Amino acid sequence: MPESGQKTTQGHITERAGTLESGTATHGPATPVVTAARRTGLLVTLVLGGLTALPPLSMDMYLPALPEVTGALHAPAATVQLTLTACLTGMALGQLVVGPMSDKWGRRRPLLIGMIVYVLATAVCALAPTAELLIGFRLLQGLAGAAGIVIARAVVRDLYDGVEMARFFSTLMLISGVAPIVAPLIGGQILRFTDWRGVFYVLTVIGILLTLVVHRFLHETLPPERRHEGGVGQALRTMKGLLADRVFTGYTLTGGLAFAALFAYISASPYVIQEIYGASPQTFSLLFGVNSVGLVVVGQINGKLLVGRVSLDKALGWGLGVILLAALALTLMTTGVFGETGLVPVAAGLFVLMSAMGLTLPNTNAQALMRTPHAAGSASALLGTTSFLIGAVASPLVGIAGEHTAVPMAVVQLSCAVLAAVCFLTLCRPWQRTRGSAGPRATAA
Repeated sequence: MPESGQKTTQGHITERAGTLESGTATHGPATPVVTAARRTGLLVTLVLGGLTALPPLSMDMYLPALPEVTGALHAPAATVQLTLTACLTGMALGQLVVGPMSDKWGRRRPLLIGMIVYVLATAVCALAPTAELLIGFRLLQGLAGAAGIVIARAVVRDLYDGVEMARFFSTLMLISGVAPIVAPLIGGQILRFTDWRGVFYVLTVIGILLTLVVHRFLHETLPPERRHEGGVGQALRTMKGLLADRVFTGYTLTGGLAFAALFAYISASPYVIQEIYGASPQTFSLLFGVNSVGLVVVGQINGKLLVGRVSLDKALGWGLGVILLAALALTLMTTGVFGETGLVPVAAGLFVLMSAMGLTLPNTNAQALMRTPHAAGSASALLGTTSFLIGAVASPLVGIAGEHTAVPMAVVQLSCAVLAAVCFLTLCRPWQRTRGSAGPRATAA
């Protein structure tokens, strides 16, 4: 990257550090586009909530059907779990493309293209005759679905800053949190009337409806004067500049590792709850929904009560501490340290772990994006790609010892929690900025 470009990228990050840490909004003069979008705040919230809800819908409606897919396609559990890994990997890699595209061409066009491809890929998943073909089109489904994830975060960064942005992320968690609550319930009910393919038919219909809503109601939030010129090379240079900021990278890795602990639960829980503890798909769906309620409630406590009263770093630290303790308890239970444990204590540990994500995920997103107003699409892509790639690595690990033990799930969760805490403490160094040292030296790579 040219030296001047590198300095410009780092300058944008460092010049705002002190102001952002205090949570003060730092918008420049609002453009007419941004002003109009803010006036339709509730509508924008619902549309962005729908976009952020699409990934958990795509993943969680399918979860109760995993054991059925294993039998229907005559594939081992580890292979069927790769359908989750493929979708997650696609969502990760797709964000690297869509994020910079949205910085160059605006938010609407890449989003609509991605939604159309998502609908087509999902329809083909419903017809897949083999596990290999299902894995391939789940990858394409993830690549296309990435548009909604990355652009939703970028739109939030276009419209809000500081404490406002942290609160908006918590509000989005309320809306998108409904998806993992209802998704496995819907999936379980679908399986009462049809087979696993019916889940993908329903997802196809949801994708069509959301595409129409986006086309009708989501206006462009990135005016032409704020768009970036240049191609792939420029996008890579921008991302390199972002990653050179130690604190941004710290929040990105912290959020990604916390998400991996969450995804270890998502990937393993159908087998743990149904195969190991003998619960029905409907019971699994109910437990999954209860855990999601915990995440939503804690997310709202974060947005409504803590943001503005407690520093984002302190709330984030609390969340990481609880996740670490819950993962440790699950590891001790599943390895037999407490003797034979039933479903109830394991479900309680998973509930605590899931709920603590309501403190961790919105605050890592907010802290990272507040440092990158000049490249929200690229920054959002890096956040999402890191989370989904680490999650994709965690997914097959939870099934490495087969379908009849929960130990790998707990060990993966504990490992991710420990690494997330290490990244937060060594890279973000929240105590330095708390002491007021959030100037250029605190943000140097």
